[in-house]
Amino acid sequence: MQRLALSVAMGDYDRTRALLDGSVRIDGVDPVFMTMSPEEAFFRAFRGTEFDIGELSLSSYTLKVSQGDCPYVAVPVFLSRAFRHTAIYVRRDRVRTPADLRGKRVGIPEYQLTANVWARSLLKEDHGILPSEVTWVRGGIETPGRAEKLRIQLPPGVRIEEAPEGDTLAAMLDRGDLDAFVGPRAPSCFGRNPQVGWFYADPTAAAEDYYRRTRIFPIMHVVGIRRELVERHRWLPVAVYKAFEAAKAIALERLADPSAPKASLPFLEELLAATQQLMGRDYWPYGVEDNRVTLEAFLAHHHDQGLSARKVQLEELFAPTTYEMAKI
Repeated sequence: MQRLALSVAMGDYDRTRALLDGSVRIDGVDPVFMTMSPEEAFFRAFRGTEFDIGELSLSSYTLKVSQGDCPYVAVPVFLSRAFRHTAIYVRRDRVRTPADLRGKRVGIPEYQLTANVWARSLLKEDHGILPSEVTWVRGGIETPGRAEKLRIQLPPGVRIEEAPEGDTLAAMLDRGDLDAFVGPRAPSCFGRNPQVGWFYADPTAAAEDYYRRTRIFPIMHVVGIRRELVERHRWLPVAVYKAFEAAKAIALERLADPSAPKASLPFLEELLAATQQLMGRDYWPYGVEDNRVTLEAFLAHHHDQGLSARKVQLEELFAPTTYEMAKI
């Protein structure tokens, strides 16, 4: 069989490194890897369907699935996961308690970002703050002019304004033109302006408590394959899944090697041990069943926030051949 020459767009992570350096191969594929930021990968994937295989926003993918016109079919590989208790920033001089957020102006780079779906779920479920109780201001975090990459239609009562032309959300938060900010990247005024801080005083403790209560480790990104390729090559989704799973296993094995730290981070051994004690040895699982609780929670939040035109079912998200894998 001639190998397929396919483009693969994704981030350069420890869990993708074995693919990038050739230690792990995708069966039947001769890949051309392109590493880039999530913002670029998602924009190019959903605006122009530029890649054969690519890292996708879970929210954008779910939105397109709900509309019935998604050009990609996902596999249950989760290249990015994060507790989004660190994604909410506030002006400390105006927001001292969670209730103080009501009626405030909150900056967002895009309403439908996966990080923002999870963050709004925290505000609603843990603090009773509804999306309709704040005014959302959309714009670029550090570069003016950012817009939603996909068309969205929000429920009545949800108010979105555009940031002034030429302005950025980081500058507006710094000046006090915004009361808060929600997004996957820290605004540049965080750490410099003493009035800008995290919504959660101790986000790590809050995230650990959240995990103990819910068993949810939020998923941000999936891997998608162009639908026309999946339809022509039924073997491709499993081949892609197996390769990414193997690359992740190598990364976790390396991370656990105490001979020399594999990341430039002190206390790495201690942090790894504490994570495994809380979340188990495979704390970053791929596959559907090990992530059912997290995925079903996300789909419910996505629909509840008005982003999904209908409630997407878990059985619709991934290539059918990836729901059950061969075992020895």
